[in-house]
Order: sequence, then structure tokens, then C-alpha cells
Amino acid sequence: DSRELLLEELLRAEPREILLPPTLTSDELFVKRLMGHLPTVVITPAQDFELATVNLEVLENGGDLISHQPAASLAAAGALSYLSSTQKGRIGHITAVRPLAESAVMRLDESTKRNLELVRNMHNGEREGSLLEVMDHTTTAAGARKLKRWLLYPLIDPERIRARHDAVEGIIEGGSLLRELPPILGRIYDIERIIGRIFAGTANARDLIALKGSLEAASEIRAKLTSMPAEGRPATLTDLSERIDSGDDLIHMMGQRLVVDPPHSVREGGMIRAGFSPELDEMRDLMAHGKDYIARLEAKERQATGIGSLKVRYNKVFGYYLEVTHAHRDKVPDHYLRKQTLVNAERYITPELKEYEEKVLGAQERSRALEYEIFSQLRDTLSENASRLLATADALATLDVLVSLALVAVENDYSRPKVDDSQVIDIRDGRHPVVERQNFTERFVPNDVLLDDGQNMLLMITGPNMAGKSTAMRQTALIVLMAQMGSFVPASQAHIGVVDRIFTRVGATDILARGQSTFMVEMAEAAVILKEATPKSLVVIDEIGRGTSTFDGLAIAWAVAEDLHDRVHARTMFATHYHELTELAVTKPGIKNMNIAVREWKGEVVFLRRLVEGATSRSYGIQVARLAGLPGRVVKRATEVLSNLEEDEFDEMGQPRVGESRHEVAGQEGLPGEGPSRGQAQYQLFHKP
Repeated sequence: DSRELLLEELLRAEPREILLPPTLTSDELFVKRLMGHLPTVVITPAQDFELATVNLEVLENGGDLISHQPAASLAAAGALSYLSSTQKGRIGHITAVRPLAESAVMRLDESTKRNLELVRNMHNGEREGSLLEVMDHTTTAAGARKLKRWLLYPLIDPERIRARHDAVEGIIEGGSLLRELPPILGRIYDIERIIGRIFAGTANARDLIALKGSLEAASEIRAKLTSMPAEGRPATLTDLSERIDSGDDLIHMMGQRLVVDPPHSVREGGMIRAGFSPELDEMRDLMAHGKDYIARLEAKERQATGIGSLKVRYNKVFGYYLEVTHAHRDKVPDHYLRKQTLVNAERYITPELKEYEEKVLGAQERSRALEYEIFSQLRDTLSENASRLLATADALATLDVLVSLALVAVENDYSRPKVDDSQVIDIRDGRHPVVERQNFTERFVPNDVLLDDGQNMLLMITGPNMAGKSTAMRQTALIVLMAQMGSFVPASQAHIGVVDRIFTRVGATDILARGQSTFMVEMAEAAVILKEATPKSLVVIDEIGRGTSTFDGLAIAWAVAEDLHDRVHARTMFATHYHELTELAVTKPGIKNMNIAVREWKGEVVFLRRLVEGATSRSYGIQVARLAGLPGRVVKRATEVLSNLEEDEFDEMGQPRVGESRHEVAGQEGLPGEGPSRGQAQYQLFHKP
């Protein structure tokens, strides 16, 4: 269903605003579900997508989009029209619109994104405790955005994945690169946002100085990359160095015009360097040395006229004027023009004074206007070079992500995974990237995991709560995802056969706001898995069927496991407390029993945290309850009830048995010692020839 895919993609991207055409705004169920998942998103109705396709013609790929992807072209045109209307047509920095190639990236639904805590934790929805928090050592805003995108859109092409691994390895082994690049990257501002402000006409001189500093840092980075020996330089780093434009001409242009520390306002002057514009310098000189000029003019006129009391004055009504007392009226030259007569004096102007007045009074306004004109021309020139700048910004963001991945790998002792198109997922000494960093009192215990399309297609994992089943399963999914995003992984070795999609059914969750109980959520997630998983998928199921009666839940879990093995053939980790499911390994060649090892010591359960081969027949639930703080009297009574159940005094619904044994319930007659084992009987109960 295309709408389900659309919803999945929107939940992955988490946009702040969505343009919906009438066909979707009228779909009340779709809008309700969208708002249920993204309650803060702004939904904007969009009209006349068809009329906006002309906007695409200016893009480098517009014609191809219109010809080969008409639906995508309508959506892109609608977005461009909306942007053009909100940004007053200033969208020239958008040079291409490229559809997301779904076939090129791993699909991740909202359930998997949430259950694996990729960008926020499940406890309070914050970034702390998420995979993103562990992975993010970026120093630029664009790099942080790109890292999040890589994490949410892992690749599925082994060649592209290996190219990223090559780059990370090249940075780690590149001598001083890992030490020298982060401080330089830290001097780079958000070039993409600055370019957007330049086109919107809102960029100020401080933005341009930030851009200049960023380009200077980019030039240093390019020099660092090109100084690497060509034979040992990964192709990705070579490509990045070629895409980084040093921008020497633009740096010179901005440095020639702008002061080092310009004001915020672009209308008040003070932005342009002295010496760039003679006209501007003259205006500034007039403003700065006006008093000196007046004093010189006054002295000159006194000497020329012989009037020692002559003064040059100024007021807002008359501007500049010469004032002569009546006693010296007969000495006034003919070229003085009378302006005003006072009781004791006359006021005059001269052509020279008038010219100076015009210069001085207009100098401030003209200088501000001239500065803005020079700045606007500079801004326009930068907008004409937007494609260069944006390509550089993208290359720098990519490098920032690769450096971040290298730093994380070194800091946490990650190893480079082998990635190919096989069906093998072979992880040695795997660790959970988030859990291992948290300050627990016990040492994190690594685990091995082997999944393939043969005898290890489905791992049936048993063991008590708190033993580490969920951690082992989630870390497997996270290691696969990290490998395919281009990262090294927390393991001593890892061989990852590319996964097209990760499915997770983890834990019990009520979604009351959507009217869904725990059991409904379980069944809905299981339904999606069985419908959409492929042999290239990784399925992680941590408990299923626990939200209903024992036999109903066991029957559902049994049937789901069978379908995953028999029909789907997906690589699967299936954790359960239904020990009866371990009998599937007897008849299903691709199912292997595994358990999280525990030991009992003096009546206490000790979790070894090791995933080992074989099944376990106990859940140790009462011991775990004791550890969790359940009152002693309740623990004691639970032990008594368990003993009664195990002696067949009650059935699994807690009702006293009357004249029948469990084997009779399972359809087998005879004495307890004569019939099949409990597991065999259970198998016959759920799988009849």
C-alpha cells in the first residue's frame, strides 16, 4: 500500500511541516494516524500541483523527473511553489530535487526506529541513551544532520557500504588526520543555512564573515586530504577533496570588502573596509573630520575678510552659515549671500559652504546607502556561486560524518565489518553500543551470534528475564544497522550479509492514545513482519503471544515461528518464555535453540549474560521477582504454587485437575513415564501430521 509506505517514510524523517494534496487531506484516517504519530507536525494543504510543474524546468534534473516520474514531479513542483510563495521567489539555491531511491536504502519502520532507540530513548523520548548520542561526534551542524540521515537510511549496496568503510579506515590510519581534522571542522559554520539566507535576502555581514571563515577552513581541509599519499588514499576521500572548493576568489572578495567584526544591521553602515571605495572613504572623511574643516574654513574667511569675529555656525533650519555682526557689515564680500537678518548680526552663505553642507548632510545617508549597495552586490555574487558553495558544504558534512565514525570507532574499540551479499550474519564478541557505555556495576559481557540460511536461520532463545536476551538481540540488529550505515561495529569480528529491512517486535507496549492494547500492538507488529519480511530481512522478536491466555499465546507464537521458518526464510532471533517452542528445533532444520546462561548459587540466580547453544527449561521468574523486591511472603507463596503446578495439581489456568494428567490434555494416554516427553506432547498438540 503506497499510503502505508508514505506514512512509514514520514515517521522516519519526522518533518516539521508536510504539504498534503487534496487527495490526502480528505483522507481523515490517514491524517488522524499521521497526527497520532507526529502530534507536533504542521500539515499545510497544497493546491494545484499540476500547475506548478513549470517550476521544475529550471532544475538540472527537472525534465527527467517530469518525463519518468510524473507523481514525484507533481510533489516536487508543489513543494517548489510553496517555497517560492513563502520566500518571495528567492529559491535559486535549490538546483535539483532528487527522489529518495527506496531500493538503495534499508527500510526502517516506526516500530523498529522506536524499539532500537535509534534517535531517542524509549524512557522519555530524549536523545540521551540513543544510538545517535553514541555515534555523534560531529562538529558541524550539517554534519550532525547528515549523520542522523545515514543512521536512519542505511545502505544496502555492499560496494557503497565498503566505500564508506574504506574512508573511515583511511581517516583512522591517515597519520595525524584524526587529530587535526576535528578542530578545523569546528571552525565551519552552517554553510547551507547561510546560502539559504543569502537567497532569502536576510544574510547580514556577520553571515558572510562566517562563510569566509568556513571557506578558509575548507581550504585547509582540502590541503590535508590532498597531502595524503595518492596510493593509500581511499577513493571517497579523493572525491571529497575534489568536491571541496577552496573558494579563494570568494574569500578574497569578502576579505577585500568586509571588516573583520561587522555590525548585525546591514542598513546602519560600518560593514565595508576602508580603502575599498574612494567615494565611501571621502564620505567617511567628511563625517569624521567635519569639525576640522569648519575650523579651517572659519580661519580662512576671517583672514580673507579681516572680520575677526566671523563665525561658521549650524542649525537644523538653515544648515551651515556665516555669521557677521552689524559692526563689520561693511567688510562683507560681494559673493556672500544674505540668508537672515538678526538684531545684532547678519547670516550669510557662500557657494563653497553650500557645497560642503550638501556633502556633509548627505554623507551619512549616502555612505550607508553605498555600503548597503556594495554589500548587496557581494551577496548577489555569492548567490551566483551557490552551487559551488553547496557542493563544498555537502562534501564537508560528509567528511564530518566520516571523522565522527572514525572517532567513535577508536574511542570504543570498534572493528571494521565485512559486508557482502551473502545470507550470513556472523558476529564475534558483539556488544551493545549504548548499554556498554552506561555506568553499570557489572562488566558488559560480549556475545557471538551466527545467522544464515541453513541451520541457523532462526535462533530460538530462552532464558529468564533480566538475563540479557533483549540486549543480545537488539545489539545484533544495531550492529547490522551500524555496518550498513558505513560505521565500524562493536565486535571483534563481524561478517554482515546485507539486510534489506530490520523488523523488531520487542516488549509489551500499550498505545492508549490510539486505543491499542499490548496484545493488539503485538499482533499488528507480527502481522507486518509476516507480510513484508523477505529472506534478506533480519527479524527480531522478543516475546510474542504474552498478552493473552497461555495456550492462545503459545499457539500464536508457535505458528509465527513456523511461518518465519517455512515460508519467509528470514534470518530471525526469536526470544520466548514458552519453552515448548524449543521442540521446533527437533523437526525444523533451520531452527537452533539458544539460551542465556544462568547459574544458581545458594538459592540465588546468577546471570552469566552469555548466549550459548541449547534450550533451557526454566524461566527463574520467582528468583527474578525476588531480585526485583517482591515481598518475601509473596515469593514464598509463589514457590509453593509453582511446586503444585509442576506436580500437576493445577492446570495452566490455575484450576485443580480432576482425574487427568497433562499427557491426557495433550491427547496422549498412559502413565506419565510411558508417554512422550512434555515437549514432544506439546509438539503433537500444535503440529498434527
